[in-house]
Amino acid sequence: MSKRPKIKLELSPIDQFLEIAGWFAFMILINLAILSYFRLPETIPTHFNFKGEADEFGSRDTIFTLPFVGAVVFVGMTILNRYPHTFNYFVEITEENAQRQYLLATRLIRYLKVAILLIFSLIVFTTLQTATGQADGPGVWFYLALIGILGIPTAFFTSKLLKNK
Repeated sequence: MSKRPKIKLELSPIDQFLEIAGWFAFMILINLAILSYFRLPETIPTHFNFKGEADEFGSRDTIFTLPFVGAVVFVGMTILNRYPHTFNYFVEITEENAQRQYLLATRLIRYLKVAILLIFSLIVFTTLQTATGQADGPGVWFYLALIGILGIPTAFFTSKLLKNK
C-alpha cells in the first residue's frame, strides 16, 4: 500500500445530520430495550431462523445484548471514521482523489452506523412483540427493511466510490 494522504475532513451538513441521527438511533435502541424489559416475560426468544420462527430462548436480561453490541459498534465506527486513510478502497488513493474518496467512505460509515443501530432497534422491537404474543416473529417486512436499510444505500455508495476515481 502506498502512502496515502492524511486529510482532515470538515463535516458537511449531511455528515452532521448523520452524526446526530447516529446518536438518536443509539438512544432509541437503549430506551426501547429498557422500556421493553419491564414488559417481557422471564424467557424470551433470542434467535429467529430464516422462517421467522424463534429457535433459541434465554433470560429477558438478554434484551440488553444488542444495546451493548450497539454501543461497541457506535464507538468503534466513530473512532474508525477518524482514519479514512486506513480504509480499503476500490481504487488507488492519490492526492487528486483522496478528498472525494475519503468523504464518500466516511459518509458510508456514518450511514451504516445509523442503519445498524436502527436494525438492532427493530430486532429488539420484534423480540418484544414476539415474547408478548403480539407477533409470531419477524415478518416479511423485517427482511424488506434489512434490504432497504442496508443493501440499497450500500450499493449506492459503492457505485459512487467506483465512479469517482
